[in-house]
Amino acid sequence: MKSSLILLALTIAVTSPARADLTLPRISQNAIVTQSIGITDLTVKYSRPGVKNRPIWGALVPYDKPWRTGANDATNFITTDPISVAGKSLPAGTYALFTIPTAGEWTVIFSKQKDLWGAFDYDSTQDVLRIQATPTTVEAQEWMEFSFENLTPTSADLVLSWEKLRVAVPITVDVNAITLAKGRKELAASMSDDWRTRHRLAQFCYDQGIALDDASKWLDQSIAIRPAYSN
Repeated sequence: MKSSLILLALTIAVTSPARADLTLPRISQNAIVTQSIGITDLTVKYSRPGVKNRPIWGALVPYDKPWRTGANDATNFITTDPISVAGKSLPAGTYALFTIPTAGEWTVIFSKQKDLWGAFDYDSTQDVLRIQATPTTVEAQEWMEFSFENLTPTSADLVLSWEKLRVAVPITVDVNAITLAKGRKELAASMSDDWRTRHRLAQFCYDQGIALDDASKWLDQSIAIRPAYSN
């Protein structure tokens, strides 16, 4: 009898459907925006709250307190290479993007706490970088949005727009240094008969006017391996 009960229990356990988490729409929906500067990718992952006829600044988003800069999980900022944010260095990596809004100047924070939900457990000792930014007034916008604006070959502004405020954070990338460093690594790992990589790196250096002695050497190597119209 006992063996029969054990067998019945095992049969029910095996045949019962596994519990699954139900996925439902979020009120503040997820969004991702990515911008390349040179060969560096900048990405913001966030959730977009709406105004919904509510007072926002100093109310829904309190002044002088850390804000997740969005809804749901803390907003994440990812850079594939070292960059400069408002003139300060930020290493490659994934960061939580917190802000501390005020009636005047804002504090923008890049934190190692990238897996937080909200900002309830925010710890300032985990900050990697803090910069100041001054918001400006714009036309009303219902859904919070991040964008990359004022793009140049080496820079862009990371812009937060919501309600009637716009906050811009200037980002610059040392495109030549990053490209040259990665090019040297690829060249070191290339096959001895790879004339194209040597030619392409030499061409980049000539176009940008950098590392010209090395570029001349790489071009000579490329021609020695395989003379072609391009080299």
